[in-house]
Amino acid sequence: MKSTEDYIVKRIQSKGHGFVFTPKDFLDLGSRGSVDMALSSLTKTGKIRRLCRGVYDYPKHSELLGEMLAPDFDQVAHAIARKTGARIQPSGALAANLLGLSEQVPAKILYLSDGRSRTIRIGSQAIIFKQTSPKDLLPSEKSAMVVNALRFLGKAAVTDEIIKKLSQFLSPAERKRLLKDARYTSTWIPEAVRRIAGEKSDG
Repeated sequence: MKSTEDYIVKRIQSKGHGFVFTPKDFLDLGSRGSVDMALSSLTKTGKIRRLCRGVYDYPKHSELLGEMLAPDFDQVAHAIARKTGARIQPSGALAANLLGLSEQVPAKILYLSDGRSRTIRIGSQAIIFKQTSPKDLLPSEKSAMVVNALRFLGKAAVTDEIIKKLSQFLSPAERKRLLKDARYTSTWIPEAVRRIAGEKSDG
């Protein structure tokens, strides 16, 4: 008969290396006590890595360096959001970096959230969640990523190449959703969004 640990290992492996999780992600597989025991056991054997209190990952390894790679901080943020039930959206600088529009690594890994403000430290890196009014969060996270990245870059920096990249990032359904979500954003953003969605300018 399979144990809770066996089921957890199967789920982790199905997600692949780099997956970040908390005990809450496995509560359908066993009691909180059995899940905690399984994660503790897997940490001791080196199958998973404890990043901070209650947050773990299935680490990626570098054959070249012969060591575990740093965790995916975006996955860390989303694992914490799943745990707390909060909605999160990357800030402008982070969104631009995640979308490949800026090579500049933001000094702060900052997410806007409808949950409480908090800072989570993973080694020397801090992930900051800044409480924001729910009305300031767009309904779709992908829409928010695009709009926040556009705001960060500024109108003058949004070239045809960037418009093309953003259009390719979104599926047809997501481009349609973006048009709806960005309808009431300020100044030049709606026009850029229409270009991303492939719609003709009003002008």
